[in-house]
Amino acid sequence: MPYYRSVGEIPAKRHTQFRNPEGGLYAEELMGVEGFSSDSALLYHRYLPTAIIDSQTVPDTRSETVPNLPLKPRAFRTQDLKWDSPAEVDAVTGRRVLSSNADVTIGFVAATAVSPLYRNAAGDELLYIQAGTGVIETIYGPLTVGEGDYVVLPTSTTYRVLPSDELRILTVEATGHIGPPKRYLSTKGQFLEHSPYCERDIRGPSEPLVVEQEDVDVLVRHRAGLTKFTYANHPFDVVGWDGCLYPWVFNIRDFEPITGRVHQPPPVHQTFEGPNFVVCSFCPRKVDYHPLSVPVPYNHANVDSDEFMFYVGGNYEARKGSGIDIGSISLHPSGCSHGPAPGAVEASLGAEFFNETAVMIDTFRPLQLGEAAVASEDERYAWSWARRGPHWKG
Repeated sequence: MPYYRSVGEIPAKRHTQFRNPEGGLYAEELMGVEGFSSDSALLYHRYLPTAIIDSQTVPDTRSETVPNLPLKPRAFRTQDLKWDSPAEVDAVTGRRVLSSNADVTIGFVAATAVSPLYRNAAGDELLYIQAGTGVIETIYGPLTVGEGDYVVLPTSTTYRVLPSDELRILTVEATGHIGPPKRYLSTKGQFLEHSPYCERDIRGPSEPLVVEQEDVDVLVRHRAGLTKFTYANHPFDVVGWDGCLYPWVFNIRDFEPITGRVHQPPPVHQTFEGPNFVVCSFCPRKVDYHPLSVPVPYNHANVDSDEFMFYVGGNYEARKGSGIDIGSISLHPSGCSHGPAPGAVEASLGAEFFNETAVMIDTFRPLQLGEAAVASEDERYAWSWARRGPHWKG
């Protein structure tokens, strides 16, 4: 993260003796990225964070992905996804894969049950809360989350998700790190004046979370698969920490849209960047104000990227009449052009405001299709521009 935070009790000097009320030493742990050369946090544990008493391989039940063949634009309906036992679905083991490549795995879950303790040691995670409320308990402290929240969970953050009601979550699992676009940050990490959000919009843990428990299981995703560790003591035993690496929350409603006299390209909506992908927020906004402007996007080809768009609010003007609803996803792959639905250009002329909210993920390697995408595909979508042909069913 681009700025320093201190939570709970910490000593005046790092790497010095810090004793508990009984006189024993707290166990210091450095959480750092890029081999001690980038952001880090220093945590103080009541017990040794290294004390494991068991380690077992856990089968990875994720289904295989398949190529986007035949190549075509596709649409999926997360609102139509069903789980065998809805009351038992949690935000970790209940995830279903929509799309993935070597850099990122995108999934979806409608969670109602408390998740197991979990740690993703393969990369950062970004959770987008489409609907519902809950608490994400982390080793750094708890985070209260709700509709519209992006939650950034750094690599190897131990956490669990406790829904208050059904939490509908788009999950983004990177093979590296996720953060604000570098062009929005100074050389020292401060948000710059042209950034569409800043430090005031970010929520981080504000107090420690200490749980007294022994023999505690933690599910860990790592580069070789899944392992269940059993720890001698609960990992939520941190009495204090400080640093620039921690989980944080940013709500999409706090994104300040960048507008212009004519249509602005997608990079103005960028919110995060990851390894070979970006995440953008399309928010309610004043639209183009040139007297001859065309507010909806022009037809375009994704020459170097696949475009994955999750529609979460309002009515997305460019997709009217194409079957896209709240909870739908469009996938526009490299290799074919896409643009406004028939009639959307004329209908947008003279508009002053668009009431639409969407989360877009552009990947620079092709996305494959997961089981959840295949199960929820709207087969009509690819033909919705022509609205005729052997596959069209109007």
